[in-house]
Amino acid sequence: MILYAKSLGASATVLGILAGMMPLLVMLQIPAARHVPRFGYRLFVFMGWSTRTVVYFLLAGVPLLTMLDSGSRLALVLVLMFFFTMLRGISSCAWLPWITSMIPESIRGRYLAIDYACVQISGFLVVIGAAFWLGESPTHSRFAGLFLFGALAGLASLFFLRRIPEVAPPEVVKESATPVPWQEIFGHLPFRKVLSFGVIWSVAFGGIAPFTVAWLKTEAGVAEDSILVVTAISYLGGLAAVGLMNRRLDDFGSRPAMALAMSFWVGIIACWFALAKQVIPTSTVVLVPLHIAMGFAGALVGMSMMRLVMGSIPPMGRSHFFALFSVTANVSMGISPMVWGVLLDVLRESGFSRQEWGLSNYAVFFLGVGILMILALALCVRLTEPKAVGMNKLLKDILIDSPQRLWVRFWPRR
Repeated sequence: MILYAKSLGASATVLGILAGMMPLLVMLQIPAARHVPRFGYRLFVFMGWSTRTVVYFLLAGVPLLTMLDSGSRLALVLVLMFFFTMLRGISSCAWLPWITSMIPESIRGRYLAIDYACVQISGFLVVIGAAFWLGESPTHSRFAGLFLFGALAGLASLFFLRRIPEVAPPEVVKESATPVPWQEIFGHLPFRKVLSFGVIWSVAFGGIAPFTVAWLKTEAGVAEDSILVVTAISYLGGLAAVGLMNRRLDDFGSRPAMALAMSFWVGIIACWFALAKQVIPTSTVVLVPLHIAMGFAGALVGMSMMRLVMGSIPPMGRSHFFALFSVTANVSMGISPMVWGVLLDVLRESGFSRQEWGLSNYAVFFLGVGILMILALALCVRLTEPKAVGMNKLLKDILIDSPQRLWVRFWPRR
């Protein structure tokens, strides 16, 4: 979608709006959460997923409207994406409470690992397929075909969604005039700590996906298919994180895994800053391991943070706890690319960054993201998880006590 918008002449601000719309409209979870007990988890999610799939079919037809100019098609994309993400935001408030109610705490780490493995494998295959389908100079019909494939996949997913067992919401009273105690929910200390981390992480991470793609396309001159190939490779990094942390999340806890992932992210953003400063060349030798590391660190944060949230909230009011977390983190992630996009356009037009500091607008962007990543790493230390161990014990298990130590035994000695 970012590449298609870029082909229509979208500015960084428009790309930020497009990227931020989906997480921003998750705020609709808060008013929607009170209706979940009345419909039940499965029906509530199914209704939202069905209607958003219809919108996706309409979106797939936009590239074929060649009688419209680029600006009109871009505006139509934004309108349809607004409705798509609105429906997603409303219905998604029932998803995490539903899954949390079904999965016992003792195996949530393994469940999330399997879930992320499916995402990484399918993501890799789809994005590689998209790279070959689009080619170096994709036509409008190629983009339409790709979006149609997504719509058909959304339609197929409804069949499996209906087969997931229903679980009764834990709220005893289905409908009540008693106002939701948001202040008490926010005052739950373990939850508030992970919520604070989630906000900083979301602001930092929110602009990475759209603006690394935009930088590769506009500043580095990389073709569409090559961008998609290196993006697909990042899913292999995510799959590596799944294999590495499959049992370790349950054995060692989420906090050390999050700290390890944030350490990776600080180094990753430092590499992007060096690329933007042209200190290191934009080559396959750099981009491939960089995207593998991004996939690894991103999946590790996602798995460990979700497991920590699941264990930080009480059963009663679970829908509202999840709604508050999802809304706060996703609104931050939605506003983030919009703000970064405006900043990139302002710096580019004014030329201030180059003239005063010798930095490009993208170098300023990566510098800002890097500072936020360091702050998020510091917040990891404050997270509450009684059964978690230190990051040093996790690293000891990975580097010394794990089966990987067999490589050391076979390593030639002098």
